[in-house]
Formats: sequence, structure tokens, C-alpha cells
Amino acid sequence: MQHWIARPDELAEQLARWNVFDLVALDTEFIRERTWYPQLALVQMVVPGQDALLVDPTVPGIPDMLRSLLDNPAITKLMHSASEDVQALQRGCGAVPAPLFDTQIAAALCGLGAGMGYQKLVETQLGIALPKSETRSDWLRRPLSHAQLVYAADDVLHLHALHAILRDRLRELGREQWLAEDCARLVANSSNETPERHPHLALRGAQYLDADAQALLCRLLRWREAQARAGDRPKGWILDSELAIALARKPPIDARTLHAFLDTQPKAPRKLRSELWNELAQPLNAEERDIPLVQTPDNAQKKQVRALQDAVAAESTRLGLGDGVLASRRTLEALLDGNGWPKALEGWRRPLLEPLLQPILDSRD
Repeated sequence: MQHWIARPDELAEQLARWNVFDLVALDTEFIRERTWYPQLALVQMVVPGQDALLVDPTVPGIPDMLRSLLDNPAITKLMHSASEDVQALQRGCGAVPAPLFDTQIAAALCGLGAGMGYQKLVETQLGIALPKSETRSDWLRRPLSHAQLVYAADDVLHLHALHAILRDRLRELGREQWLAEDCARLVANSSNETPERHPHLALRGAQYLDADAQALLCRLLRWREAQARAGDRPKGWILDSELAIALARKPPIDARTLHAFLDTQPKAPRKLRSELWNELAQPLNAEERDIPLVQTPDNAQKKQVRALQDAVAAESTRLGLGDGVLASRRTLEALLDGNGWPKALEGWRRPLLEPLLQPILDSRD
């Protein structure tokens, strides 16, 4: 069952009744197809033995009520795959759900598989098949349909049962602290509004550019993010990644050449062309050139990455963890850059992996 909440006073009454609970299942629905920031459209909540609350966060005053719950350190927020939900809550309510128990992370640490979806986890652990019909629904329309309401409630109604199973398993394995660290990192990373300093590192195509071209690409991508944030538009609407690489590889000689080139590109921006030319026309300065570069790995580097992957795979097998839970390939490649241990490998992972990986790293010398 579910109960629609569209008044702040009604939500306040419900939360007061829930004051005795220290664990609340939580989920959100949001829209992000046409914006940089997620538009919070619905918040679902439930405690054991109660109806699910479907809360309308577009009503003035309700985000303030939700903030009091999100900010309460005595209440653990139970969610599944919460990274984007954290961003939506941060944007819509000005608060993040902490402390957090993420059932997707917990399932991975229990050895059930990395990145398992909510429907699959419910089916494998509880034997319940959930519908997927409203996955791409318009959650900002009002009133929501009956199918939307049922779908939204289902997203939280089974979280408490999953929590009980996963919590007990984590205790048996001695991995509760692992989950606490990973959930805290997820909240910190997801709520971080700081622009990416070196966005070119995330593009594989950057490895085929020389140093100056990578520096120019980094500038273009920084500009793209700033424009996307300022205009609240998806960054791909500002400048497509492949187009940015092409412009960095061979910058046009003047504005007319730029316009002529963009006119041949189906994903070219229709606006901000003058601003884009200004970014391309400015000479690179020393700070812009002083960036880490995406390198094309040679055979020796590929062999080192393979050795690191093999060591991680062996340890994952010993611990009963799925691929990617201990360390991704990209994280291991970052480890080879010589800039210290990536943040993704700090915490509980480092004591496990450092004795295995450090000899491989030392063998490069």
C-alpha cells in the first residue's frame, strides 16, 4: 500500500510517528534528460509495518521537511544504487542521505555480484518478480497514474527485507565496516559539486592527441561543464565529446572555418559558437599545459595492467567477490601513473591489495 503526501503538515505528522525508527527505506524519482541537474520529482519512504509514503517534493515546504530526515544522523537511510538519488536529493532538498546503507553495494560485498539491479536482487533474494513498465516514466506529471504509484512504492517496500538478509550476511563475513566506508564514499562523491579538474582523462580518444591537443581538450571540456552548469543543460548539448576531440586535434584557423566545420557535423552546437571560438582562439598558458596526460599504453604497460588485474582477480576469488568490486581496470591504470594510491583504493581495500600489488608496481623500476 502507498499513501500520497502533498502537504508539509501531513508529512510532518507522518515523520513524527516514525520518530521511533532508526532505519528508513528511501528512493527517488527524478528527470534529467534535458538538464544538467536532476529534477527531483518524487520521494518514496517506508518503515517496517507501515504504508509507503509517496511524497511530492515539488510542493513548497516539503523539501524542508525532507531535509530534517536526511540530516538526522540517528536514522540510517536504506537505499539501492543511491549515487544519482543522492544528487537529486542534494539538489532538491539541500541535504544528502547519511548515514547510508546501499543494498547494491552490500550485495556486492556479500558476493552476490557487482552492480546488481533492484528488481534482480528482490527476485533472487525474496522470490518476488517486480514490473519494470514505468522505468522511463514522466515523474513530473500530476496526477501520477496508478501504475506509477504502485511502481514507485515497490521501489522501497522490499528494502527492509533485503536489509535484514544483507546485514546478517555482512556480519557473518565481518564486512560491515567495508560497507560503511563504501557508502560514505558514495555520498561524498555523489554530492561533490566541484567541477572535474582534468575531464580529458575520462575520454579514451584523448590518448591519440599530443600534449598541446590534450591541454586544449581539457580547456574545452572545462568550458563545456561550466556552460552546462550555468544553463542547466546536459553537457552533450553544449559540445559533443567526439567533436571536442576533433576540434582539439585540429583547431580551426579562424571563426569562419569553425562555423563551416560545425555546419558539417550533426551533433554540432547551434548556440554558443562565438564562445566556443573564443576558447579555441586563446593561446595555452603554462597552467593549462601542466596537466596529466592520457598515454597510449605500450606492451610493457599492458603487461603490468594485466598482472595487476590477475592479482586482483585472485584476491577477489579468495574473498568471493565479483569482478570490479575490489578494483576496476581504470583504477589500476591510475595506480600505474605513479601519483599514489587512487581514492577508490583507500580504506579497507588498501591493506588487502597493497601487499599484492606493490611488488608488481616496484618491478617497473
